[in-house]
This record gives sequence, C-alpha cells and structure tokens, in this order.
Amino acid sequence: MREYALTFIIAVAVTYLLTPFVRRAAITFGAVPPVRDRDVHTEPIPRLGGIAMYGGFAAALLISAQLPHLQEVFLGPTWRGLLMAGGLITVIGVIDDRWGMDPISKLAGQIAAAGILVWQGVQLLWLPLPGTTLILGPELGAVMSVLLIVVTINAVNFADGLDGLAAGIVAISAFAFFAYYYVVAVDKGFDRQSYPAMIAIILAGVCIGFLMHNFNPARVFMGDTGSMLIGLLLASITITVTGQFDVNASREFNAGGLVVFLPILLPLLVLALPLADLVLAVVRRTLAGKSPFAPDKKHLHHRLLELGHSHARAVLLMYLWAAIIAFASVSLSVFDQPSMVLAVTTLVAICAVGLITLPRLQRRKSRLQGDAEVTEHHNS
Repeated sequence: MREYALTFIIAVAVTYLLTPFVRRAAITFGAVPPVRDRDVHTEPIPRLGGIAMYGGFAAALLISAQLPHLQEVFLGPTWRGLLMAGGLITVIGVIDDRWGMDPISKLAGQIAAAGILVWQGVQLLWLPLPGTTLILGPELGAVMSVLLIVVTINAVNFADGLDGLAAGIVAISAFAFFAYYYVVAVDKGFDRQSYPAMIAIILAGVCIGFLMHNFNPARVFMGDTGSMLIGLLLASITITVTGQFDVNASREFNAGGLVVFLPILLPLLVLALPLADLVLAVVRRTLAGKSPFAPDKKHLHHRLLELGHSHARAVLLMYLWAAIIAFASVSLSVFDQPSMVLAVTTLVAICAVGLITLPRLQRRKSRLQGDAEVTEHHNS
C-alpha cells in the first residue's frame, strides 16, 4: 500500500506543479479561445491543461517502475503502450485545443491511440454473460477494445462542461476502480491485479492534482488534451483486467457472483452520468437533424444550472451521483451484506434527489409567499 500511496502523491505533485507552467505556455501559444454560446464561463480561460496531466501520469508511471513491489508490473509492454497512446492523444488534443479539428479527424486520432493500446496488449479477452463467459477471439477482442476506448474517451469529453466536472468524476471513478482492484489483489490473493490498481491510483492522482487549479473558478482548462487522455486511461484499466482476472476464482466472493461482471460493468457504472449524457446528446441531435458531434447547451450539467443551482453546487451534485453509483457497485461486490449497502445507497440517493430539486422548491415557496402577500394586501 505504501507504493501505491507514493505513486499517488507523485502524480498529484507533478501535475499540480506543472499546471501553472502549462497555463502560461497556453497563453503564450494562443490556446485561449473566445467564450462560445454554449460555455458557462464568461471570461476566456487558457486550455492545454492536459499536457500537465500527461506529465504527471508519465512521471508517476516511470517512477513507480523503480519501486520494488511494483517492478513485476512492468515486465510486459502494456505500460509502454499507455505512454505512446497517451502521448498521441495528447498531441491530438493540443492540435484541437489550439487550431481545432473536424470530428472525423479527431475520431481517427482516437482510434489510432486505441489501436496502439491494443497492439501493446490492452485488449478484451472475454465478456461475462449470465451463467457463462464469452471468450473473444483476437479480431473481435480488438474491435471491442477499440470501441470501448473510443466511447469512454468521448463520454469523458462530453462531461467536460463545467469547472472541475470531468476531473472530479474521473477521480471518483479511478478511486472506485482502485478500491475494487486493491481488495481483489490484497484480500483475495489475486496478485496479478496490481497493474490496473496502479494505473487507477495514478489516474486519481493526476485528476486531483489538476483539480486544484480547475475547480470553480477555474484558472485553466484541461481541454480535449486532458479529457481525451483521462478517458483513454480510464478505459485501459478495465480492459487490462480481463487478461489477468481469474473468472473461476470469483466464486470466492459473495453478492451472488457480481464480481464476475464488475470488471466490465464498473466503467459503465462509474461513468453512468457521462455515458447517459452522451447517448441523450446523440439522440437529441440526430432527431433534430443535426450532426451527433454538433455542440449544444442541453447537457445534464446545463440542466442543473437551469434548475437554479450555482456552478459549484451543480458540479458537487454530479460528483455525488458519480460516487453513489461507483462505490455502491464496488460495495455490493466485496461486502457480505448487500441489503445494508442497498439501504444506505437508497438513503443517500434520496438525499441527492432532494438537493437537486431544492432550488425549484425554494422558488415555489417564494412564489407562494409572494402570492400570499399580494392577497393579504388586496384584502386589507
């Protein structure tokens, strides 16, 4: 655990220290786009924060390779694939943040980065099905892996609409991944699980380090440079585990074998909000006769602002929902009392719904009080 803690601290510190330099470079480089109609900020803010995030990721990864208890993780080529694919997606993001890219070119770059990961061994090998396990061949596994990586990249990119939103949600997701994989690796004796746990804790550290500069009011944006990078890393965690997870050993777990499905379901669950936002956006724009990539101001975070929430409160509510879904899923897979987990989760979810509707209730109360005062005035 000390190695993981040290790796996390390195990722946080390097990302945090690099971000001010990247911010100044972005201003010099001209990566300060004007405010668009769909933006919620009112002043131009520099982008390219993803460069600092890649620097924090690379530093933590390379330093962790020298730690005694983590050296075995680096025996295969996967970590090199992550560095190369992360570097490529960062370059693509820099081009897009500075000069702009058409959706097709950006998608091609995302597929290329995903292809590098698959080439270096980050590939789905099986999919859990009720009562059985579907073994994927090399071709189908490669296609499914690229698809999952690209979808995750764009889901995170869609979530990057408010100060600190994408970094916070991905940090929560990474912590949930780490909690799950650490239990598997340490408590259940699946030693080979240390690789996804290590990447998860690095990803969490990178997001936290950047979030210190990015939470409302943000001083710098990660841009597509950062959102695509952390989406790529998040997808790589779940794909990697399928090559190392012993499905039969999952019978040791309680909760009805949920752990068999969790390596595939967890990324969908922890990114439930961004994925739902992505699907709704594609359907909404397609029905309106627009391109699925056409920007608008109807994302979930925009609707929270329309309800009357402040910028910071809208972000915190999104954090809360992401944490409820992510850690409830992990808890159901590793604890012996699923009924207790469900009860606590339901209680917290009810409180979250109450917080979401609070501004509307306050407006209704104010309106009723106003009507009452008008009525009283007329009666007098």
